[in-house]
Amino acid sequence: MKVLRNRNEIDEKYKWRLEDIYENEEMWEEDFQKVKELLAEIAGFKGKINTAENLHSVLMLNDRIGMSLGKIFSYARMRRDENNTNARYQSLTDRAMMLSIEAMSATSFIAPEILSIDEHKLKAMIDEKEELKIYGQYLENLMRFKPHVLSPEEEKILAETEILGESISDIFSMLNDADLRFPVVKDEDGSEVELTHGNFISFMQSKDRSVRKAAFNGMYDTYKKYINTFASTMSGNVKKDIFYTNTRKFNSSLEASLFDDNVDVSVYNNLIDTIHKRLNVLHRYVGIKKRFLGLDEMHMYDLYVPLIQEYDKYFTYEEAVDLVLTGLNPLGDEYINLLKKGFSSRWIDVYENRGKTSGAYSWGAYGVHPYVLLNFQGRLNDVFTIAHEMGHSLHTYYSNEAQPYVYAGYKIILAEVASTCNEAVLMDYLLKNSTDRMEKLYLLNHFLEEFRTTVFRQVMFAEFEKITHEMAEKGEALTAEALSQKYYELNKLYYGDDMVVDEEISCEWARIPHFYRSFYVYKYATGFSAAIAISRMIMNEGKAAVDRYKKFLKSGSSDYPLNILKKAGVDLSVAKPIDDALDVFEKMLDEFEKALFEI
Repeated sequence: MKVLRNRNEIDEKYKWRLEDIYENEEMWEEDFQKVKELLAEIAGFKGKINTAENLHSVLMLNDRIGMSLGKIFSYARMRRDENNTNARYQSLTDRAMMLSIEAMSATSFIAPEILSIDEHKLKAMIDEKEELKIYGQYLENLMRFKPHVLSPEEEKILAETEILGESISDIFSMLNDADLRFPVVKDEDGSEVELTHGNFISFMQSKDRSVRKAAFNGMYDTYKKYINTFASTMSGNVKKDIFYTNTRKFNSSLEASLFDDNVDVSVYNNLIDTIHKRLNVLHRYVGIKKRFLGLDEMHMYDLYVPLIQEYDKYFTYEEAVDLVLTGLNPLGDEYINLLKKGFSSRWIDVYENRGKTSGAYSWGAYGVHPYVLLNFQGRLNDVFTIAHEMGHSLHTYYSNEAQPYVYAGYKIILAEVASTCNEAVLMDYLLKNSTDRMEKLYLLNHFLEEFRTTVFRQVMFAEFEKITHEMAEKGEALTAEALSQKYYELNKLYYGDDMVVDEEISCEWARIPHFYRSFYVYKYATGFSAAIAISRMIMNEGKAAVDRYKKFLKSGSSDYPLNILKKAGVDLSVAKPIDDALDVFEKMLDEFEKALFEI
């Protein structure tokens, strides 16, 4: 029987080198104490942000605290992500979180004091001290929050409540990643394999329908056993959002979540409305899959199976890296050399091990190269995941190099553009260089699946978040039954009459970690649409488009997100980029259907 390896059984070259953040834990402790000292120092400015000199000093000190906290927290959390059952790193993460809360509390006076300054006086202070000009965008953005910022005393209380809100996500993570155990199922060879988060999709892509069904039932039967606990964490997370929404005087949780990006709720609603108008395209895709697979009934566990099984390839990690480097060549030598540096310098934690956080992400701290967590299984999807996460990482690298700390942290709505652009460029290479008709069909199917999961599926998630928050805002209880019913209804709506929506899928919401970063997933869909546009510019224009794209990558948060995207040629304030992306999906679906039934 195949079982998950322990971390010490994995070769060092496949593990990230967190020593690049701190060579040892003594250095982590030194930084931890230094932040304590800086917090005492910054407290001395309370009530004194009334001169240009003091304003500059407090902002610089706040940046130093933020940079150190970034290293402290990312190191501790990534150590914990290596093995969530490790008590040592659970403790370090808890301490880092407590310090972050302490810092938020200690610095909570800054924004209210700045906002209490008359705008004309603030402008005069900036004009008086040249060094303050670098904070111009920061201060302008801060002034937008004026109606939603409370008194210094109230802000301090709110800062101290953050740990309560974070505990909800932590409980979910511990239950989902550390405590859940899934059953053993048989693979295509009849071998018994422990079902895990990491290998679930591999099972769902199996050509053997009985394997898919067994994995599907095994996964969701496990979640059903804990469904009331997951409903409690989900409900608690939504209530947390509503608490902050009401306290900060926003009209809705959705408005509160989008405000930080300076994105109007119409962008979110336009996305859902546009997808609703084009759901017939997704329904058609489901019908094509059902027809080609020769199924009397198309079930949810049939959704992920590739239609062209002959090219259901496996890759070694080294083969996947080489393919990514070759496919992304249109992005230029500088970009490729940075990718090579990341692959060879242990930025990446490659393989799944017992207790490791599931999924994939890119993360890091200012002043240190970014990191990538993978759970590599060797499928084509894993190759695209490498390209995706390294898109995030190089966006981080470029922003950190080009921007001061205050603007280095780009908004998530922009991050998904960079990551998905990598995927689109890689797909273009694979389609253009395939000489086999069946292989091209396989790649087209993969693109259509990426579109389905990144646009349609994420918008369904986004709509579920909107519905659940609106339910709670109206005083309705978010019970396991209510959540599952709403989720089931959305699956029926999105997948249409050709899909048998199995009852088990009603509890899928319980295993989606992104729901604990509220109103986040819509950015996958908008990011995908923007990435399609940018990737086509790169293919059609070459170096000129690459140069524009790198300016985008280097922008960080030096302007509002939608403005930065407009500079790259994409306007997300209107529905057109979403419609254009759906047109690409429909065109590829036409090509795919025509070729598929000529085989």
